Amino acid sequence: MQRTLEEQRIEFTNRKFLATPLAGLIVWLIVGIAGLILPVTATVWVLFIGTGSIVYLGMFISKFTGENFMDKNKPKNTFDKLFLSGVGQAVLVYSIAIPFFILDYSSLPMTVGILTGLMWMPFSWIIQHWVGFFHAIARTVLVLLLWYVLPEHRFIAIPFVIVLIYIVTILILKNRKTEE
Repeated sequence: MQRTLEEQRIEFTNRKFLATPLAGLIVWLIVGIAGLILPVTATVWVLFIGTGSIVYLGMFISKFTGENFMDKNKPKNTFDKLFLSGVGQAVLVYSIAIPFFILDYSSLPMTVGILTGLMWMPFSWIIQHWVGFFHAIARTVLVLLLWYVLPEHRFIAIPFVIVLIYIVTILILKNRKTEE
């Protein structure tokens, strides 16, 4: 039996959505710690590799949150494809981040921090909840602010503010009401 788009949206909306934000939180925490203790050249690699690994870490964590992204028995959902398109969009924005990084290495936490957070906006639209708009807008404003205000600490302050935004986002996701 084919489910309507609205049925699929409700099914998608009723998920926990904890694995991917937890993965993002862990990676950005590691980037921030790297900024505290490693030279910038090593921290750049941690940022590139870590942020590129969020989706894979999310897949691993999903086994423990009950979301299990790799479950082959789950029915196909159109909104999974839409969300994955948002993930693909985030990967493509590295084409903006890398040239700026080559010109100014300190732009990396700002560009990657903002551009990879944009996928939260279509997520908010799908689940019809403000949490994704909060995440994307707060992340953009605070990352940009810190980039200007703390130029000597960009690889520390920006990752830690992203971690803080993830913590708030996870709390909101855990406490939101789902549809029936």
